Amino acid sequence: MFNEMLSYFLDPANWVGSASIPARVGEHLWYSLLAVALAAVVAFPLGLIIGHTGKGTTFIVATANVLRALPSLGLMTLLVLLMGLGLFPPVIALVVLAVPPLLAGVYSGVANVSRSTVDAARAMGMTEWQIVWQVELPNAMPLIVAGLRSAVLQVIATATIAAYVNLGGLGRYIFDGLAVTDYGRVLVGAILVTLLALVVDGLLALLGRLVVPGRKKREPKAAGSSGSRAGLGSGSGAISGATVASTSAATTSA
Repeated sequence: MFNEMLSYFLDPANWVGSASIPARVGEHLWYSLLAVALAAVVAFPLGLIIGHTGKGTTFIVATANVLRALPSLGLMTLLVLLMGLGLFPPVIALVVLAVPPLLAGVYSGVANVSRSTVDAARAMGMTEWQIVWQVELPNAMPLIVAGLRSAVLQVIATATIAAYVNLGGLGRYIFDGLAVTDYGRVLVGAILVTLLALVVDGLLALLGRLVVPGRKKREPKAAGSSGSRAGLGSGSGAISGATVASTSAATTSA
């Protein structure tokens, strides 16, 4: 099985054409990106409103639990029976999968912003939308990105089901390999999905570090404080030197 997998990767013919490895990776990313984008259209504004107002918390928890419990392959099969073959059934199933982590990330990020910070912004005369966009949203970005990471990883890992309804993506290797008992090809699909998920997760982890509030401001501040301490030290040295010099002069004159 491993020899077949290595032979598949080393064959130049598998790296060119409409059914090549780069083409399958591109299809897989397209399905995943489309599903996450549609899920964000639903989850982002809803999470902002619920997190800011504090109303509907019970609804969001119940909805998220229900959506998480739905099997993606079963839901897609039902949608295929109702809508027929095409792109919409698997994408809708992936959207349902991506909404709960995105919704939870936005809601928890906004809701966990310090109330004293929000009250201070309100006391300064900021409107509610200004508070959301200029105060709550920047502070909520780390949790929002964490929810995005969770959603993207789940969607990338599950987007293989698109091949079950004769679409492309990396699931094509898995389903085609199972159909002809070619487990080397199945392993190719599994490895590619894993590598793709790891690469995307690493990029989102880097994004999560970049959006930490005040990260860029803390570093210059630390450097400035070090410089101040250095200046204070040199100033103290100068004062001490002047004191010693004056003492020596007084002793000489005496």
